[in-house]
Amino acid sequence: MHIGVDSFVAAVTDPTTGEAVGPQQRMAHLLEEIALADQVGLYSFGIGEHHRPEYYDSAPAIILAAAAARTERIRLGSAVTVLSAADPVRVFQQFATLDLISGGRTDLVVGRGSFTEAFPLFGLELADYDSLFTEKLELLLQIRESEKVTWSGRHRPALTGQGVYPRPAQEQLPIWVGVGGSPESFARAGLLGLPLMVAIIGGEPRQFAPLIDLYRRAGAQAGHAPEKLQVGLHVFGYVGESTEAASDTIYPGWHEMFTKVSRERGFRQPTRAQFDATSGPDGAFFMGSPRTVAEKIRRISDQLGGVDRLSIQMTNPRLAHADLLRGIELLGTEVAPAVADA
Repeated sequence: MHIGVDSFVAAVTDPTTGEAVGPQQRMAHLLEEIALADQVGLYSFGIGEHHRPEYYDSAPAIILAAAAARTERIRLGSAVTVLSAADPVRVFQQFATLDLISGGRTDLVVGRGSFTEAFPLFGLELADYDSLFTEKLELLLQIRESEKVTWSGRHRPALTGQGVYPRPAQEQLPIWVGVGGSPESFARAGLLGLPLMVAIIGGEPRQFAPLIDLYRRAGAQAGHAPEKLQVGLHVFGYVGESTEAASDTIYPGWHEMFTKVSRERGFRQPTRAQFDATSGPDGAFFMGSPRTVAEKIRRISDQLGGVDRLSIQMTNPRLAHADLLRGIELLGTEVAPAVADA
């Protein structure tokens, strides 16, 4: 199993000084984080896409290109690109260019996103939520297959044989589908034979086993080889010197994040008891000492019938840069080897 990190590039208030970290400094910190992930042998680093004031990741391909110039081995990708609100031609061009800069180390994970700000920002209707993604994924895959494309749809002007350039360094740009909990999304990814990235943000990871089984069965029925049907997990978590230290370090920022989202969506306010339960052995958060996190990764992989990739999202508005660097170091030097040796 390959282990990596995802980031939403959250705006950060330093927990020690109480001072806000400016966006320019936050970007500098982020590039340090990616460089360290490369140095400690992590497999991948992903950047999300949001269009909200508390995140600085609205242009992930640009961030990843800067990271590509200062890394050597780590794979760089999106986590996820909001394809529904983007032009598939430009998405392909941006990530093919990134692939050239990185020397073939790019993965593109596409999805619909968990927030909706991109739709009004780019003049799109939320009523078209499903059809936008379906149509744009179809076009993106067609562009991947052929540099000259003939295509027509509802949401974008037709292509009549135009070429889409540049082409990537890799023979075929890897395109993963990011999904939440919709059975239709799992089945569609399987039918298309695309690798699957499952975002687990609550509940118990083992509850996704029937959906992942649906994905694999749909892929097999469509004639896709088992090795094409890869499964990845995007999860929230943090690795500390001990489980108690990890939880205490992450909790203040988690509470701030989820309090804001709960107010927006009309949910109950988050509590420490809820956080601790979700961080437990069967919960969605991968939180704790290196040994605790490694054991949980192995256990969840077994429950889901095998996982090919797992990325821990450590974004937190109250997490000091030094603590985040330490979490990345422990993930790379202790957790990843323990999982690989199992």
